[in-house]
Amino acid sequence: MSNPASNTNTFFPIKHNFYAEVIIPLALPRNYTWAIPPHLEKEVLVGARVEVMLRNKKYAGLVKRIHPDAPEAFEPRELLNVLDQEPIVYQRQLELWEWMASYYLCSEGEVMQAALPTHFKLSSETILLYNEEAGDDFSALDNDEFVVAEALLIKKELRLNEVQQLLDARYVYPVIKRLIDKGVCMVWEELQHQYKEKKETYILLSPQYADEDALSDLLNNWGRAPKQMELLLSFLHISKTEGEVTQAALLKKSGASAAQLKSLVDKQVLIQEKRTVDRIKYLPKAINTNFELSEAQQIALGQVRASLSEKNVCLLHGITSSGKTQLYIKLMVEALGRGEQVLYMLPEIALTAQVIRRLQIHFGGYILIYHSKFSQQERVEIWNKVKTGEARIVLGARSALFLPFDKLGLVICDEEHDTSFKQQDPAPRYHARDAAVYFASLFGAKTLLGSASPSVESYYNAQSGKYGLVELNERYGNIPLPAIEMVDTRQVKTPNREKVMVSPALQDAIQAALTAGQQVILFQNRRGYSPYQVCQTCGWIPHCKQCDVSLSYHKTRGKLLCHYCGTVYPLVHTCEACGNHLFAQQNFGTERIEESLQEIFPQAKIARMDADSIKGKHGHDALIQLFEQKRVDILVGTQMVVKGLDFDNVALVGILDADAILGFTDFRVYERGFQLMEQVSGRAGRKGKQGGVLVQTRNPQHPVLLKVQQHDYKGFYLEEIEARKQFAYPPFTRIIHITFRHKDANTVQSAALFFANQLKQYMSGWLIGPAPPVVNRVRNLYLMELMLKLPRDGATIQQAKQLIHTSTALMHADKNFRSVQVIPDIDPI
Repeated sequence: MSNPASNTNTFFPIKHNFYAEVIIPLALPRNYTWAIPPHLEKEVLVGARVEVMLRNKKYAGLVKRIHPDAPEAFEPRELLNVLDQEPIVYQRQLELWEWMASYYLCSEGEVMQAALPTHFKLSSETILLYNEEAGDDFSALDNDEFVVAEALLIKKELRLNEVQQLLDARYVYPVIKRLIDKGVCMVWEELQHQYKEKKETYILLSPQYADEDALSDLLNNWGRAPKQMELLLSFLHISKTEGEVTQAALLKKSGASAAQLKSLVDKQVLIQEKRTVDRIKYLPKAINTNFELSEAQQIALGQVRASLSEKNVCLLHGITSSGKTQLYIKLMVEALGRGEQVLYMLPEIALTAQVIRRLQIHFGGYILIYHSKFSQQERVEIWNKVKTGEARIVLGARSALFLPFDKLGLVICDEEHDTSFKQQDPAPRYHARDAAVYFASLFGAKTLLGSASPSVESYYNAQSGKYGLVELNERYGNIPLPAIEMVDTRQVKTPNREKVMVSPALQDAIQAALTAGQQVILFQNRRGYSPYQVCQTCGWIPHCKQCDVSLSYHKTRGKLLCHYCGTVYPLVHTCEACGNHLFAQQNFGTERIEESLQEIFPQAKIARMDADSIKGKHGHDALIQLFEQKRVDILVGTQMVVKGLDFDNVALVGILDADAILGFTDFRVYERGFQLMEQVSGRAGRKGKQGGVLVQTRNPQHPVLLKVQQHDYKGFYLEEIEARKQFAYPPFTRIIHITFRHKDANTVQSAALFFANQLKQYMSGWLIGPAPPVVNRVRNLYLMELMLKLPRDGATIQQAKQLIHTSTALMHADKNFRSVQVIPDIDPI
């Protein structure tokens, strides 16, 4: 197969000494090779970006490898330009990318796309927009700049490949950068995130008035302009009380205008100075561990140290509120003392906000936070601080794994059981916990996994000796675990036999907690007002036009929403089947619960935490702080309220529909159910006296609920691991899940059968399917699924992955199946 990066012009071949294997942020079957021009040989670096041409489009690729071996089958094109004077990633990041691409059956380009901030990814699809404020005076521009500026003045926008044609040259980025710097044009799409240092204007006193006598003389002999005098006095006051003075702060506090400030600058009384500042404000760097560990914590800490001295990975199984975070802090202090960096991973952005405030008390500016809610400019700043080693501790969600650590010594994966660590779409569909274990191994670093309800796989690895295992079975302060009471909703009568939302027993418990001045958390893992509405005459249910799923009613918005594709529909008032106008809202979500609670407890302050109510970068933290400050009495939420949040005054937790949690058709359903309910119950009684938990269910004798009621993780694990072994599920096997997508149902079914037949020749004993999933159409694409349940044998697993690659190529070679999407998912959740 020819290389798309090959050069078709072979009349005058140029001698090249070195070649570069370059990763492009695209889903390519393999990396391509470009020749390094002699004049760029000293500038091209592994881990730095270069400008390359691929199929008449320009991309910013990343150099993975430099070698002297010329490809035998073709003469590669030359790379066009070097974009970085130093690497933006280190060798270990490239090794992580390669491992993820191999393990999770994707391309290194897809990993690169996920790993790098948008600023680092440029392509010729980027558009230049003319800046209308620049005018048409281009006399200060050089020839190349003038040509582009004149074209922009006429067309108002240009694509990068059009700029290339205008200049008849390959080096367009420097010209574009100069035009941007001169304010002639702006960039849109990818380049709109081009990183620029943030500048802020500081105000200084002129050196001639640094002497107190000179300053006194100035003030005593001030003539007119009393407003300028007030501004100067405000400056002197802020300078004395706060130190450095910014222009924005001075104008705000003094109430003066920019013109008045300019007058003082013109008189050479004050000086304006532009400085580069961080977009994110950091605290002073300090280490403070002003807390004492309990005896149980001290024993556990010693066991963790001993375990990590023998093994690279240790699982800390500590019950809720046992003080695992304090152990993490002690270990982080030790890592900092060794000059190492620390990665502290959490599954949810909601968690990072509360944890960062607590860790900042102990580490100040040594710690920073990183997740997808930050702007691209902020992410680049954090990226650079990690690369230079200035950031010593990074707290973040799964995307923090891709940061360019150089001296990583410790990885902490808190709430390691959480399914949010698994990326779903798009590729790479990696599990951040497992990838973190591999990433740490590249540094020889240690990994600590922490959870009150570990994943079955992790606990099995610990029991089998692959990981170390430390148990912390005592709550901090010897507070007992919350008492869990089952409420049998079959005994509760409701009008029209509706599902019980808030039972009388739960109402009484909530009232008792509110009377005592305590707080309540209610958990329902379903957002919206109701999951669906049904015609009371014929039973017709409104469905999404793009997905085979019912529409959820969101009363606040007054709309019907599809939770699969996000499409919003107007409310349906007339049944499309029978013409009736009466609809019933079936089941309940967090929105309906909030409304009902406001009717039952009109004096209580009620808030909701779900994907609909939380908006913006600081939305989670704002609500969490309101609850911490006791300005909210009852918090209703989805699984956001489950994951490790720590509140002092919560006396009661209510699980409103345990049956829905345990009703999914998945081999992990009992594990997830136990983890969710154990975690949410752990929010109760964390400080002071014992808390209480009420679980509403129609089956109070369910074996999982009995284990939850006893807080018996080990008992649950023993039953679950036996069932996994009996039915050959992980951790005794490895699963590869393959999804097929196409706009035509017959085509996707035929493609899946074709693919299955290819695999059956070698994997017939381990192949399940193909079959349509429960929801077999999403975003107007029909779905089919296959599953490989493989033995834990490296050779067999590798053979299966190679067969998937081969079968995909064979299937796409058939013109009928060329547009069918094949999506492999390794270790699916």
